[in-house]
Amino acid sequence: MRGTTLLKATLSIITLTTLALEAGAQRYDRGYDLSNSGVFIKKGTWMAGGTFSYSFHNNEDYNLLVIEDINSTGYGLNVSPAFCYMIRNNMGIGMRVEYSRNMLKLDDAHIDVEDVSVDFHNYHLLKQMINSKIILRNYIPLGDSKRFAMFTESQLSFGYGQEKVMNGNLEYPKGTYGNITNLGINLCPGLMAFADEHFAVELSVKMLGLNINHVDQTHNQVYYGSRNSTSVNFKINVLSVGVGIYYYL
Repeated sequence: MRGTTLLKATLSIITLTTLALEAGAQRYDRGYDLSNSGVFIKKGTWMAGGTFSYSFHNNEDYNLLVIEDINSTGYGLNVSPAFCYMIRNNMGIGMRVEYSRNMLKLDDAHIDVEDVSVDFHNYHLLKQMINSKIILRNYIPLGDSKRFAMFTESQLSFGYGQEKVMNGNLEYPKGTYGNITNLGINLCPGLMAFADEHFAVELSVKMLGLNINHVDQTHNQVYYGSRNSTSVNFKINVLSVGVGIYYYL
């Protein structure tokens, strides 16, 4: 009796496995197969170019919500050259190097919330990072167009940087120095258009990413500490929109 039960169970498992394999073998065309799409960038093409952005601000007695009398200056610089080789039609692999530098010099600011009043003076922040990225690019032509296309750039990055913070709001100035290491995986979709036969203009945005950061800090050259952080991003950040110019040969 026990042998009969075991035989039935075995036959049932074999039958279910066979049905599952047959169902998995069926192929549904949902319109995502790009193997037959038009050739937008040919195999063997080289791409070189990059993005550049710069911003500057200067506040004089500026008020923002509960922060009053802001007097500050600062800038942000980002340079990102890249190259890529098309290993297949509409698919390329390459490398990107990104350098960023940010500075903020806060002379004065005042926060007044109910019974809490805080003044800030002589606060200075300087941060710079350099990231090396391995990139994989996929191009999706818009219909039969040879000029306009969508693309996705997958990035695996490793970065190193430094940050310096000086607080002159106290009787004796205090400073903190930090070494930053970063590991990240990002997905950047975008749109591109050829201005002529070789030059293209691109608009991209960081939409999905995983970043792991480690910071070693030295405070006043006496105290040491460290910080680890992990962040996952799945949103469209308007402030991260980048415009680039690339040459295809």
